[in-house]
Amino acid sequence: MVGLLAELQKRIPDGWFLRRLLPAALFVVVALVGGGALGHSRWNDVPLARARIADALRTSGGLTADGIASLVLFAVPVVAAAFAVPYAAAAIGALASGAWPWWLMPVGRRVTAWRAARWVPPDVLARQSVRARADGHALRADRLDARAARARSADRPGSPTWCGDRFRRTEAQVARDTGGDVTSGWTALLLGAEEAPRAALAETRDSYDAACEALAWSAAFTVLGAWWWPAAVAGVLLGLASWRSLRTAVEALCRTTEAAFTLHPPEPPAPGPPEPR
Repeated sequence: MVGLLAELQKRIPDGWFLRRLLPAALFVVVALVGGGALGHSRWNDVPLARARIADALRTSGGLTADGIASLVLFAVPVVAAAFAVPYAAAAIGALASGAWPWWLMPVGRRVTAWRAARWVPPDVLARQSVRARADGHALRADRLDARAARARSADRPGSPTWCGDRFRRTEAQVARDTGGDVTSGWTALLLGAEEAPRAALAETRDSYDAACEALAWSAAFTVLGAWWWPAAVAGVLLGLASWRSLRTAVEALCRTTEAAFTLHPPEPPAPGPPEPR
Protein backbone atom coordinates (compact mmCIF):
# COMPACT_ATOMS: atom_id res chain seq x y z
CA MET A 1 0.00 0.00 0.00
CA VAL A 2 2.91 2.34 0.72
CA GLY A 3 4.30 1.60 -2.73
CA LEU A 4 0.90 2.34 -4.24
CA LEU A 5 0.79 5.75 -2.55
CA ALA A 6 4.33 6.50 -3.73
CA GLU A 7 3.38 5.64 -7.31
CA LEU A 8 0.25 7.78 -7.09
CA GLN A 9 2.33 10.72 -5.87
CA LYS A 10 4.38 10.53 -9.06
CA ARG A 11 1.33 10.58 -11.31
CA ILE A 12 -1.05 12.94 -9.46
CA PRO A 13 -0.44 16.70 -9.11
CA ASP A 14 1.10 17.60 -5.75
CA GLY A 15 -1.71 19.94 -4.75
CA TRP A 16 -4.39 17.30 -5.29
CA PHE A 17 -2.31 14.55 -3.69
CA LEU A 18 -1.18 16.44 -0.58
CA ARG A 19 -4.41 18.34 0.07
CA ARG A 20 -6.99 15.70 -0.77
CA LEU A 21 -5.84 12.15 -1.41
CA LEU A 22 -3.28 11.86 1.40
CA PRO A 23 -5.55 13.44 4.08
CA ALA A 24 -8.38 11.21 2.85
CA ALA A 25 -6.20 8.12 3.29
CA LEU A 26 -5.21 9.29 6.78
CA PHE A 27 -8.84 9.93 7.69
CA VAL A 28 -9.94 6.46 6.54
CA VAL A 29 -7.08 4.81 8.45
CA VAL A 30 -7.94 6.72 11.63
CA ALA A 31 -11.63 5.87 11.19
CA LEU A 32 -10.91 2.16 10.71
CA VAL A 33 -8.27 1.81 13.42
CA GLY A 34 -9.32 4.45 15.94
CA GLY A 35 -13.07 4.38 15.55
CA GLY A 36 -13.45 0.77 14.44
CA ALA A 37 -10.87 -1.07 16.56
CA LEU A 38 -9.86 1.08 19.53
CA GLY A 39 -12.87 3.18 20.49
CA HIS A 40 -13.04 5.17 23.70
CA SER A 41 -12.26 2.30 26.04
CA ARG A 42 -8.94 1.37 24.40
CA TRP A 43 -8.05 4.72 22.84
CA ASN A 44 -4.30 4.38 23.61
CA ASP A 45 -3.83 0.69 22.82
CA VAL A 46 -0.83 1.05 20.51
CA PRO A 47 -0.16 -2.72 20.10
CA LEU A 48 -3.73 -3.30 18.93
CA ALA A 49 -3.50 -0.41 16.46
CA ARG A 50 -0.16 -1.70 15.17
CA ALA A 51 -1.60 -5.20 14.76
CA ARG A 52 -4.62 -3.92 12.81
CA ILE A 53 -2.44 -1.82 10.49
CA ALA A 54 -0.02 -4.72 10.00
CA ASP A 55 -2.90 -7.05 9.09
CA ALA A 56 -4.13 -4.55 6.51
CA LEU A 57 -0.67 -4.15 4.97
CA ARG A 58 0.26 -7.84 4.99
CA THR A 59 0.12 -9.19 1.43
CA SER A 60 2.59 -12.07 1.57
CA GLY A 61 3.14 -13.94 -1.65
CA GLY A 62 1.95 -11.09 -3.84
CA LEU A 63 -1.50 -9.60 -4.28
CA THR A 64 -4.08 -12.30 -3.77
CA ALA A 65 -7.78 -11.95 -4.39
CA ASP A 66 -8.28 -11.03 -0.73
CA GLY A 67 -5.48 -8.45 -0.95
CA ILE A 68 -7.00 -6.84 -4.04
CA ALA A 69 -10.42 -6.82 -2.40
CA SER A 70 -8.94 -5.14 0.68
CA LEU A 71 -7.27 -2.48 -1.49
CA VAL A 72 -10.53 -1.80 -3.30
CA LEU A 73 -12.45 -1.52 -0.03
CA PHE A 74 -9.82 0.91 1.22
CA ALA A 75 -9.59 2.92 -2.00
CA VAL A 76 -13.32 3.51 -2.44
CA PRO A 77 -13.85 5.59 0.74
CA VAL A 78 -10.50 7.34 0.22
CA VAL A 79 -11.40 8.49 -3.29
CA ALA A 80 -14.94 9.37 -2.21
CA ALA A 81 -13.63 11.53 0.63
CA ALA A 82 -11.04 13.16 -1.65
CA PHE A 83 -13.74 14.13 -4.16
CA ALA A 84 -16.18 15.28 -1.45
CA VAL A 85 -13.75 17.66 0.23
CA PRO A 86 -13.81 20.37 -2.51
CA TYR A 87 -17.60 20.57 -2.25
CA ALA A 88 -17.45 20.83 1.53
CA ALA A 89 -14.68 23.44 1.21
CA ALA A 90 -16.82 25.45 -1.24
CA ALA A 91 -19.65 25.50 1.31
CA ILE A 92 -17.24 26.56 4.07
CA GLY A 93 -15.81 29.26 1.80
CA ALA A 94 -19.31 30.60 1.12
CA LEU A 95 -20.09 30.71 4.83
CA ALA A 96 -16.75 32.35 5.64
CA SER A 97 -17.29 35.03 2.99
CA GLY A 98 -20.71 35.89 4.42
CA ALA A 99 -22.64 34.57 1.40
CA TRP A 100 -25.04 32.50 3.51
CA PRO A 101 -27.98 30.72 1.85
CA TRP A 102 -31.45 32.12 2.33
CA TRP A 103 -32.46 29.48 4.86
CA LEU A 104 -29.56 30.53 7.11
CA MET A 105 -30.14 34.27 6.81
CA PRO A 106 -32.13 34.49 10.11
CA VAL A 107 -29.08 33.03 11.88
CA GLY A 108 -26.81 35.30 9.83
CA ARG A 109 -28.71 38.40 10.91
CA ARG A 110 -28.48 37.37 14.55
CA VAL A 111 -24.74 36.74 14.26
CA THR A 112 -24.24 40.08 12.49
CA ALA A 113 -26.20 41.89 15.20
CA TRP A 114 -24.14 40.16 17.90
CA ARG A 115 -20.86 41.14 16.18
CA ALA A 116 -22.06 44.72 15.79
CA ALA A 117 -23.11 44.92 19.44
CA ARG A 118 -19.70 43.85 20.75
CA TRP A 119 -17.73 45.89 18.20
CA VAL A 120 -15.56 48.71 19.52
CA PRO A 121 -13.85 51.28 17.23
CA PRO A 122 -10.05 50.88 16.98
CA ASP A 123 -9.40 54.37 18.39
CA VAL A 124 -11.48 53.57 21.47
CA LEU A 125 -9.54 50.34 21.94
CA ALA A 126 -6.29 52.27 21.64
CA ARG A 127 -7.38 54.73 24.36
CA GLN A 128 -8.49 51.88 26.61
CA SER A 129 -5.11 50.24 26.09
CA VAL A 130 -3.26 53.40 27.09
CA ARG A 131 -5.34 53.72 30.26
CA ALA A 132 -4.89 50.04 31.12
CA ARG A 133 -1.13 50.29 30.66
CA ALA A 134 -1.02 53.44 32.81
CA ASP A 135 -2.92 51.58 35.55
CA GLY A 136 -0.38 48.76 35.46
CA HIS A 137 -2.57 46.20 33.64
CA ALA A 138 -0.05 45.21 30.99
CA LEU A 139 -1.80 41.98 29.99
CA ARG A 140 -5.14 43.74 29.43
CA ALA A 141 -3.34 46.45 27.45
CA ASP A 142 -1.71 43.84 25.23
CA ARG A 143 -5.08 42.20 24.62
CA LEU A 144 -6.63 45.54 23.68
CA ASP A 145 -3.73 46.29 21.36
CA ALA A 146 -4.27 42.95 19.67
CA ARG A 147 -7.99 43.69 19.23
CA ALA A 148 -7.22 47.13 17.81
CA ALA A 149 -4.73 45.61 15.36
CA ARG A 150 -7.30 43.07 14.18
CA ALA A 151 -10.01 45.74 13.83
CA ARG A 152 -8.14 47.74 11.20
CA SER A 153 -11.34 49.17 9.80
CA ALA A 154 -13.41 51.79 11.60
CA ASP A 155 -16.59 50.40 10.03
CA ARG A 156 -19.16 48.56 12.09
CA PRO A 157 -19.51 44.87 11.12
CA GLY A 158 -22.11 44.32 8.44
CA SER A 159 -21.55 40.61 7.75
CA PRO A 160 -21.82 37.45 9.88
CA THR A 161 -18.06 36.85 9.56
CA TRP A 162 -14.82 38.82 9.66
CA CYS A 163 -13.91 37.48 6.22
CA GLY A 164 -17.17 38.80 4.78
CA ASP A 165 -16.47 42.27 6.16
CA ARG A 166 -12.95 42.18 4.70
CA PHE A 167 -14.21 41.16 1.25
CA ARG A 168 -16.82 43.90 1.25
CA ARG A 169 -14.27 46.48 2.33
CA THR A 170 -12.11 45.47 -0.63
CA GLU A 171 -15.07 45.76 -3.00
CA ALA A 172 -15.84 49.25 -1.68
CA GLN A 173 -12.20 50.36 -1.93
CA VAL A 174 -11.82 49.08 -5.49
CA ALA A 175 -15.03 50.82 -6.51
CA ARG A 176 -13.90 54.06 -4.85
CA ASP A 177 -10.34 54.06 -6.21
CA THR A 178 -10.80 52.62 -9.70
CA GLY A 179 -14.53 52.61 -10.36
CA GLY A 180 -14.38 48.88 -10.97
CA ASP A 181 -16.58 46.07 -9.72
CA VAL A 182 -14.71 43.12 -8.23
CA THR A 183 -17.54 40.68 -8.86
CA SER A 184 -18.09 41.48 -12.54
CA GLY A 185 -14.50 42.48 -13.32
CA TRP A 186 -12.67 39.52 -11.78
CA THR A 187 -12.59 37.42 -14.97
CA ALA A 188 -11.53 40.37 -17.12
CA LEU A 189 -8.79 41.15 -14.62
CA LEU A 190 -7.42 37.59 -14.77
CA LEU A 191 -7.47 37.59 -18.57
CA GLY A 192 -5.98 41.05 -19.00
CA ALA A 193 -3.41 41.16 -16.22
CA GLU A 194 0.25 40.43 -16.73
CA GLU A 195 1.89 37.21 -15.61
CA ALA A 196 3.06 38.43 -12.18
CA PRO A 197 -0.32 39.85 -10.98
CA ARG A 198 -2.17 36.84 -12.38
CA ALA A 199 0.18 34.42 -10.62
CA ALA A 200 -0.15 36.35 -7.34
CA LEU A 201 -3.96 36.28 -7.57
CA ALA A 202 -3.94 32.57 -8.35
CA GLU A 203 -1.60 31.84 -5.45
CA THR A 204 -3.62 33.80 -2.90
CA ARG A 205 -6.86 32.25 -4.11
CA ASP A 206 -5.29 28.80 -3.87
CA SER A 207 -4.24 29.57 -0.28
CA TYR A 208 -7.85 30.53 0.49
CA ASP A 209 -9.14 27.26 -1.01
CA ALA A 210 -6.51 25.26 0.90
CA ALA A 211 -7.56 26.86 4.19
CA CYS A 212 -11.21 26.03 3.48
CA GLU A 213 -10.28 22.42 2.72
CA ALA A 214 -8.29 22.24 5.96
CA LEU A 215 -11.40 23.44 7.82
CA ALA A 216 -13.40 20.69 6.12
CA TRP A 217 -10.89 18.07 7.31
CA SER A 218 -10.94 19.53 10.82
CA ALA A 219 -14.73 19.18 10.90
CA ALA A 220 -14.47 15.58 9.68
CA PHE A 221 -11.93 14.63 12.35
CA THR A 222 -13.98 16.40 15.04
CA VAL A 223 -17.04 14.36 14.09
CA LEU A 224 -14.92 11.19 14.13
CA GLY A 225 -14.18 12.02 17.77
CA ALA A 226 -17.61 10.60 18.63
CA TRP A 227 -16.07 7.13 18.14
CA TRP A 228 -12.42 7.87 19.10
CA TRP A 229 -11.98 11.00 21.20
CA PRO A 230 -8.31 11.81 20.25
CA ALA A 231 -9.60 12.51 16.73
CA ALA A 232 -11.77 15.30 18.14
CA VAL A 233 -8.77 16.88 19.85
CA ALA A 234 -6.81 16.75 16.59
CA GLY A 235 -9.80 18.17 14.71
CA VAL A 236 -10.18 21.12 17.09
CA LEU A 237 -6.47 21.96 16.93
CA LEU A 238 -6.51 21.68 13.15
CA GLY A 239 -9.59 23.89 13.04
CA LEU A 240 -7.95 26.64 15.09
CA ALA A 241 -4.84 26.59 12.90
CA SER A 242 -6.95 26.48 9.73
CA TRP A 243 -9.08 29.44 10.82
CA ARG A 244 -5.91 31.47 11.41
CA SER A 245 -4.66 30.42 7.97
CA LEU A 246 -8.01 31.38 6.45
CA ARG A 247 -7.86 34.90 7.87
CA THR A 248 -4.29 35.28 6.63
CA ALA A 249 -5.30 34.04 3.18
CA VAL A 250 -8.28 36.42 3.06
CA GLU A 251 -6.09 39.38 3.99
CA ALA A 252 -3.52 38.43 1.33
CA LEU A 253 -6.23 37.87 -1.31
CA CYS A 254 -7.86 41.22 -0.59
CA ARG A 255 -4.59 43.14 -0.66
CA THR A 256 -3.55 41.43 -3.89
CA THR A 257 -6.93 42.15 -5.48
CA GLU A 258 -6.75 45.82 -4.51
CA ALA A 259 -3.23 46.11 -5.94
CA ALA A 260 -4.19 44.27 -9.15
CA PHE A 261 -7.17 46.54 -9.81
CA THR A 262 -5.00 49.59 -9.09
CA LEU A 263 -2.36 48.41 -11.58
CA HIS A 264 -4.95 47.39 -14.18
CA PRO A 265 -7.99 49.65 -13.74
CA PRO A 266 -11.05 48.76 -15.80
CA GLU A 267 -11.40 50.57 -19.08
CA PRO A 268 -14.23 53.09 -19.24
CA PRO A 269 -17.15 52.02 -21.40
CA ALA A 270 -16.99 53.11 -24.98
CA PRO A 271 -19.32 55.97 -25.84
CA GLY A 272 -22.42 54.89 -27.64
CA PRO A 273 -23.70 56.30 -30.91
CA PRO A 274 -25.19 59.78 -30.74
CA GLU A 275 -28.91 59.86 -30.23
CA PRO A 276 -30.89 60.91 -33.29
CA ARG A 277 -32.43 64.30 -33.05
